[in-house]
Order: sequence, then C-alpha cells, then structure tokens
Amino acid sequence: MHLSWLELTNTRCYETLRFEPAEGVNILIGSNGAGKTSILEAAAYLGLLKSFRGTPDDAIVRNGAAQAVIRGEFVVESGTTRVEVELPRPGRRRVLVNGKRPQRNRDVLAQIPVVAFQPDDLDLVKRGPGLRRGYLDDLAAQLWPQAGADQQDYERAVRQRNSLLKQEGRRADAVTLDVWDERVAIAGAAVFDHRLRVLETLDAPLGEAYRLVGERGSLTWAYASNWGALMEGGGGVERLRDVLLQRRPRDMDQRTTSAGPHRDDPALVVDDRPARTMASQGEQRTVALALRVAAYRVLSLHRSTRPILLLDDVFSELDPAHARGVMTLLDTGQVFVTSVREDEVQATGRRWAVDGRTVT
Repeated sequence: MHLSWLELTNTRCYETLRFEPAEGVNILIGSNGAGKTSILEAAAYLGLLKSFRGTPDDAIVRNGAAQAVIRGEFVVESGTTRVEVELPRPGRRRVLVNGKRPQRNRDVLAQIPVVAFQPDDLDLVKRGPGLRRGYLDDLAAQLWPQAGADQQDYERAVRQRNSLLKQEGRRADAVTLDVWDERVAIAGAAVFDHRLRVLETLDAPLGEAYRLVGERGSLTWAYASNWGALMEGGGGVERLRDVLLQRRPRDMDQRTTSAGPHRDDPALVVDDRPARTMASQGEQRTVALALRVAAYRVLSLHRSTRPILLLDDVFSELDPAHARGVMTLLDTGQVFVTSVREDEVQATGRRWAVDGRTVT
C-alpha cells in the first residue's frame, strides 16, 4: 500500500498543495515552520481520522479560512481508495471514501494503516496514563475494527453517565443510573479485553524493538486497573458493574465516573524500573521509539499490507547507534521522513524541498 497523491486546501500553512510522493522513501527537507510536519499530519489524517499531533480539527484549518480540505488516493491490494476530509470551522467534519460517506469510521482505519513517530512521543513515557491508554486503544482499533466501535460505545456511555451525575448529583435517578452502569460495564469490559489482546500481541515485538533501536535489557508493560479487572480477562462486565454500584455514592458526590478503563494506568517498565519516574531521559526517548517500532511491526505482521511510516524530525534526537536501528525500517514500504538538515538522514530516497508554499 502507498499514498499516490495528496491535495491540501487551506490546511495549516498551505493555501493549496498537490504532492505526489514516491512509493518508497520520501525525505522532506526544510527549515523549522516550513510545513513539513503539516504534510505528514495531513497524510496521516486520511488514515487515522485525527491529527497524530493530538490537536483539534479546527487547528488544522488555515488562519482566516472557513474550512480545510484534505484529499488523497491510496493504492491498496484491491485497487485504489480515495479519501477526502472536509474540516469546517466551526462545524462537523465530513469524510468521503471513494465519493461516499463510510458507514463507520472504523472502515477507514481498517483500510489505511499508519504509524507516526514524532518528538512529542516522549510524552508517552513521561506524562500521565492517558497517552498510554490512547496508544493501546489506537493500536487495537487499527488491528481489529470492532475495537474502535467498542471504544466509541464506552466513551459515549461514560459521557452520558457523567452528564447525569453532573446535573443531578445525589438526586440522580437510581433506575437511570442502572441503565448507564450496564452500558458502561459492557463496553468497558470490551475495551479492557481489547487492551489485553494488544498487550499480548505486543509482548515479543516490543522487546525486539527495544533491542533494535540500540538498547539492552527488557521493556515490558505493567497494567494497573483501578476497578480490579483480572489480567487474564473474563468476567469484566460483572466486576465493573459491581464496582460502579459500590462507588455510586462517591460518584454522586464527585459528579463523575471513578471506575473503568478510562482510569486505568498502563505503565512501562525498563529492567524492573518504572520508565516514567526512574528511567533517564535517553532511556525514555528509546522507550518511546520502541513503542512506535513495535506498533509498526505488529501492524505489518497482522495486516495484509505494511503501514505507511511517518518519521517526523526523529533523527535530530538520536545518536548514531539509535539512528542505525531506525534506518533498518526505511526499506519497508512507503516512508516519509522530515529533517531540517540535508545531511541528517543518511538514506536513499526521493528528496523534497519544502518552503511552506510548494514541495519540489
């Protein structure tokens, strides 16, 4: 699979842009702020249906414009797939696949696998558990489309339960809360089970990726559930339902849902040390890199095609040993690399000059 062309209209710094990348390695060279990352963000949006930078949709719209439009065509095993996204400001986005609205967003995730590396990936290790939960959930949705649907169901159920608690507090109707407890429990147990599958699938590839990027020792997950979920899975619906009922008085007082997968902490462990608090900055950077390498390898193994690989300003942060580990990925499918310096990426591929208006 590869992206054959990309068109941007009023997207970030680009008023208009037509970009036809090579099928292999594409190296985008330009100064800071020239728009290199914006091209990668747009390409990734067509597969992930969100910014890999974690920014809201309206931030993608060019200053002064009413909406952004991102279009692209992918060559896939079955032919070609054209994806178009309109991002109005304000308003709801519009997604078209081959000229038609997809029934479910997960249908797009199933067709266009993407893995992106960026400097902010260090936050996966250093910050709170939310980003690590997102990493597991995003990978689950790309591996198994049903996981994305279960995540949406869970988020909707928690949002509705929280809305009731926020409005009513201790006056919340018990029967209505029973209904939302059941929906939270069913969808939450499914989300938890998908995360367990991801952890199991990642087990060997994560350790291999850690060694590939130049480190010795072990890198593993330590998943902590705040509602007593069993790591072997099974029985999650009943367990979460019971905990929600037990914590209901506290949830009424605090007007929020205190139990469930949205409160779990998937921690990373380097040689029996918590990576977030006891690993060095260099080790944390390598852990973040290994997470993306592992995701790329897992998707390549479990899908019929290699994901599109996006490396945003990665080599500037790596020493030569770690850079050599990443370079081994550059001979696998379509790759996009950004860099400020021409000599920073020692790889063979098509090189592009980016200046904020054109890509040549």
